[in-house]
Amino acid sequence: MRRKLAAGNWKMNGTRAALDELAAMGPAAEGAAEILVCPPATLIAAAARAVTNIAIGGQDCHPAPSGAHTGDLSAPMLADAGASYVILGHSERRADHGEDDALIREKTRAAWDANLTAVVCVGETLDQRDANNTLDIIGGQLAASIPDGATAHRLVVAYEPVWAIGTGKVPTVEQIGEVHGFIRARLERRFGAGVGRSTRLLYGGSVKPGNAAEIFAVPNVDGALVGGASLKAADFLPIIEALNAAPMEA
Repeated sequence: MRRKLAAGNWKMNGTRAALDELAAMGPAAEGAAEILVCPPATLIAAAARAVTNIAIGGQDCHPAPSGAHTGDLSAPMLADAGASYVILGHSERRADHGEDDALIREKTRAAWDANLTAVVCVGETLDQRDANNTLDIIGGQLAASIPDGATAHRLVVAYEPVWAIGTGKVPTVEQIGEVHGFIRARLERRFGAGVGRSTRLLYGGSVKPGNAAEIFAVPNVDGALVGGASLKAADFLPIIEALNAAPMEA
């Protein structure tokens, strides 16, 4: 059975006062779903000390383990600070920093070498969706961003349609189901049925308390990568509750 995962991406938000929100999320960790919060790098160590039942992750890492890379953080540094996950290939990194699939592949390998689970993000733009190129785009990103040797323990795939992130727009459940089913099939074909069926697939893009239950009812949706709604416990907890209520899939 694939354990559900509610992942919060705080992006460039949060100071030490935000740790109170993290503490308020702690009781929800008693449910069936795993909870992951990826705060800004300045809070990773403090967050890892503040909670023991919520996984803490980074939002990016450099592909090298160390070196002359001013301002960057390596995967071993994230692990040393208390992270167990790292988000890689988010559309905001791809757009704002020009990251391509080859670089994300290197970063994923670095994360694995540091015993971090990589949450690899894929997703299409609105123009690509309108041109009916969604599955071609997703297929290319999966092939080029994920290194060989993936296992369900060290890989999570998050489908985040770029046009839905922070916009309030959400694909239909049919569209979400089509993409998640496609991702599942591609992972099974490349890594084998065991890995493909046990790797968790998250949906991200304007997930809110009001639409979470409907999204989590879609086959092959094992959780969510949540942005703004994960910053406050009052918003994130109903999403976690909806995920706990969703049946786990084999």
